[in-house]
Amino acid sequence: MTGRKPGRRGGRENFMEKSGKFSGGALFVLLGAMLWGTTGTSQALAPAGATPLAVGALRVAIGGAALLAVALFRGSFSSGGRWPLAPTVISILATASYQPFFFTGVSKTGVAVGTLVTLASSPVITGALGYLAFGEKPERKWYASSCLAIIGCSLLTLSGEGGGTVDPVGVLFSLGAGFSYSVFVLGSKRLLRDHGADAVNGLVFSAAGLVLLPVLLASPPAWLLQPRGLLVAFHLGLIATALAYFLFLKGLSTVPASTSVTLSMAEPLTAALLGVLLLGERMNLTGAAGVALLFSGVALLALKSRKAD
Repeated sequence: MTGRKPGRRGGRENFMEKSGKFSGGALFVLLGAMLWGTTGTSQALAPAGATPLAVGALRVAIGGAALLAVALFRGSFSSGGRWPLAPTVISILATASYQPFFFTGVSKTGVAVGTLVTLASSPVITGALGYLAFGEKPERKWYASSCLAIIGCSLLTLSGEGGGTVDPVGVLFSLGAGFSYSVFVLGSKRLLRDHGADAVNGLVFSAAGLVLLPVLLASPPAWLLQPRGLLVAFHLGLIATALAYFLFLKGLSTVPASTSVTLSMAEPLTAALLGVLLLGERMNLTGAAGVALLFSGVALLALKSRKAD
């Protein structure tokens, strides 16, 4: 479904898949998702005055500039076919809209809950839309792993963790972020048919940064003058965005959209653990059970079976 020829895969990768190790694409997606899991904690550690909209806009602006620079440096725009208008515009707008939805949801209902609701809604949306858009029928084990992951997210949410109560408005914003993320994945999947990951990242994120530029102009981030503010901004832009999406799209080019989104639930695992370790958020037995189920669901999907799926 990706437009890549199977014959280009090396012998070592084939051996790893047959031996039940992590597939290359799955590993890239997991690493990218783990880096995403640091975004909510970074926002919580930002100086006073760092609003969710400003944080999200700044993240895309810095990350988009970095990804565009990498694409230009590597000459990634010199090859590939035309850029289909609808998937390109949809990917850009979904990327831009995800930021205010996600960071507002996190600010209203807590780091863990906001991240978990976003990621719990994405597999179902992506699985349905992926089938309609690309005819991608999820693997049988995807249903089991997604159920485990969604139940795990639900347990973590119902446990009341996340540094506060479950805010209905915050949950709605988080659901909006989940929908935006699913649309971004599907739009990018279409663009990867004709272009490399560097080019897709560079175009989509730099354009999304321009879309969000009025947010920064309307409310200049004065908190960037503080050393902690600079560290937060560069971490969000370079690590949690540029590097994370570079890894994610590299993996997305070789795995189905529905699979990549379920694997992305490594993000709430990371967010929940960071919330406990760095932000002092407590986790009860229900929350711990949710973490265990989430981990089981992600691991089930990430590990390749000995037989071809």
